[in-house]
Amino acid sequence: MKRNAFLRMLSVTCVVLASPVSGIAKIYKELREKTGYKINAGAGRFQKPINLFDGDTFYTKVSAKDTDGDLYVYESSRVKKGGPNLHLHYNQDEWWYILEGEFVIKVGDKLHRVRPGDSVFGPRGVPHAFSKVGEGVGRMLTTFQPAGKMEECFIAISEGQMKGKPEAEQDKFRKQHGFERVGPPIDILKAF
Repeated sequence: MKRNAFLRMLSVTCVVLASPVSGIAKIYKELREKTGYKINAGAGRFQKPINLFDGDTFYTKVSAKDTDGDLYVYESSRVKKGGPNLHLHYNQDEWWYILEGEFVIKVGDKLHRVRPGDSVFGPRGVPHAFSKVGEGVGRMLTTFQPAGKMEECFIAISEGQMKGKPEAEQDKFRKQHGFERVGPPIDILKAF
């Protein structure tokens, strides 16, 4: 009999202790954007594109701030050939959808040649890189889930925080933003 009374008291205590946490979570969820928004073609979420990587332009379509860090989506416009080093994200899945131009995307040991309408998924923890290889402008839609610190990483780079930094500092910066360099680019490295 005493055991049953103890178990009932324990379950009531757990419910009472959990109530404030679930109440706070409910209030927090209610503060999240509920109206939605439209982003025009060639525009970004905050009316200011992110410029980085040797002339690439990023237009934030869904900010990490809009989703409590659940998702980050941007469209990039790329004029010059090349791309980033082979790298991996500790906690983010990445998905690329090609809008215009031709790219090569490497995920693990597989190399994918992609054109408009093609998409590639890169799971978290798997090394990947991509490169614009076709002539003319290349455009892609890229998604990070969860967002992690990628948006703030791109903003910091666009503000020149990585320009001229030695490799050791660049590697530290990457790790602070949830990813690391694990190899060379596919072909041409786009510089900070």
